[in-house]
Formats: sequence, C-alpha cells, structure tokens
Amino acid sequence: MAIATLNISLPDTMKAEIENVVATEGYGNTSEFFRDLVRDYLKERQARKLEALILEGINSGESTTLAKEDFENIKERGIKRIQQRIRK
Repeated sequence: MAIATLNISLPDTMKAEIENVVATEGYGNTSEFFRDLVRDYLKERQARKLEALILEGINSGESTTLAKEDFENIKERGIKRIQQRIRK
C-alpha cells in the first residue's frame, strides 16, 4: 500500500491536546491518531449514505410482496457482484 503525506496546520492548543491523547490513549504516534479519525469518519459517512438510500427506498412508494423466486434472483445478483469485485 502506498503511503501519502499530508501537512495540516493546527492551533498550538489543539496540537497539545492531540499530543496528550496520543500519549495517554495508546496511539503509537500522531499519524495513527489521525488515521483512526479518518477511518471513523469514512465509516460514519458510509453509514449516512446507506441510511439515505434506505430512507429513499422507504419513501419511494407502495411496497409490493416479494415471492421466493424474487429473493433467489436478488441473492444471485448479489453473489455475481461480489464475485466481480473479487476478480478486480
């Protein structure tokens, strides 16, 4: 995995707080702290997107009953998508 470097500017008080967190909460260094923050943010962002899609589906109109064959078709499509992603 390639690693990129980002430079950020922070007020001294914020930098001191971050250094305290790194020292007291088990982070090896400041980079680990920021990577953890970014991972958490990206997970939350994905969760918000998923929630928006679910709400869109809920609000999209009348629901219809699905037959067993509908579930099988959905399952097959899902399996195909996963297999395609694995091949990439």
